[in-house]
Amino acid sequence: MEHKDIAINGDSAIAMAWKQMDPDVCAAYPITPQTIIVERFSDYVADGEVHTEFVCTESEHSALTVCIAAAAAGARTVTATASVGLGYMWEMLGIASGLRVPLTMAVSNRALSAPINIHCDHGDAMASRDTGWLMIFAENVQEAYDNSIMAPRIAEHKEVQLPMMTCLDGFILTHAIERMTPLDSHAVKEFVGEYKPLYPLLDWKNPVTVGAMDVADYYYEHRYQIKEAMDAALIVAEEVFKDFGKLTGRKYKLVETYRCDDAEYMAVCLGSTFGTMKVAVDQLRAEGKKVGVMMPRLYRPLPAEDIAKAVRGKKGVAVLDKFMSPGSYGPLFEDIVASSLSLEKVPKMYGYTYGLGGRDAKVEDLKTVFTDMINGKAQSINYLEVKL
Repeated sequence: MEHKDIAINGDSAIAMAWKQMDPDVCAAYPITPQTIIVERFSDYVADGEVHTEFVCTESEHSALTVCIAAAAAGARTVTATASVGLGYMWEMLGIASGLRVPLTMAVSNRALSAPINIHCDHGDAMASRDTGWLMIFAENVQEAYDNSIMAPRIAEHKEVQLPMMTCLDGFILTHAIERMTPLDSHAVKEFVGEYKPLYPLLDWKNPVTVGAMDVADYYYEHRYQIKEAMDAALIVAEEVFKDFGKLTGRKYKLVETYRCDDAEYMAVCLGSTFGTMKVAVDQLRAEGKKVGVMMPRLYRPLPAEDIAKAVRGKKGVAVLDKFMSPGSYGPLFEDIVASSLSLEKVPKMYGYTYGLGGRDAKVEDLKTVFTDMINGKAQSINYLEVKL
């Protein structure tokens, strides 16, 4: 069912997953560090290796507009973007979720401008987190590939029907070459399955209205349906993870934990930092310190119950946001705190801002998150590696 291991970067891995799925439509506009995805996929289109209709638009806004129209018409649709490209799509993000089109979009996470910065942080994803899109994060290239295969199964489920972002850290994963085990193309197509749209616009025998004016009489109800779909996505995602585990042996969870069962202190992060933090945890464990790290793999919908279970009984929890929310707390920090309020005793929570604009966070830097908590030096809000 699987090929031999290959060396590949994250962007090319996503393009490979798309090739194996053979979607109906891909509309995209290039932007660093996402460009490789659509470049590689356009090669597959040009070489006749897929049957996809590839549309190179004049902007990201137009790309997502084309994708929404294609998905509404009944086509399995993919796209990709990053940073200000995602920002340029912003008007259409809520339209995609509001119209319930289950397209998938790879987001190569990159800082927002200004000043201009092409490197990784999570500003683009965090600025879009409340637009009604499902969001999943990858720790490494293998997961970026796997997430791209699982995403359509989750987004297209009849109880979900929402668009989905598959997030991977810009340059750290998009351009880094890692070892990856791809699946056989037949296995991918069989796993993803045939796309069966619920209400395709091209089904002229069963006409539906899309994009109608929705005033106070029904707007609330329609927005609440998105909330219900998000709730359903938690259950659907777990089912898809289990099926993917049976196929590949790679087991995924809504919330990933590492050495957390007996941990007294825990860190929480997203993306590639999870892998670096594991090394920090191992080194501190060797010194006798009971520490662990957690990553919510599925960020939207937020698996609040699983998060609460993971942090229960900890003496301290440090939440690392690769994004700064000026004038407020980091969004991941807020989510972890809110998820923990169901507990009888909420652990002490510490919010860290780190890694903005690609600033490197090394193992020794990340270890201070734990040592500050253990030594009573951690403050409610912290800035890791701010100074040059």
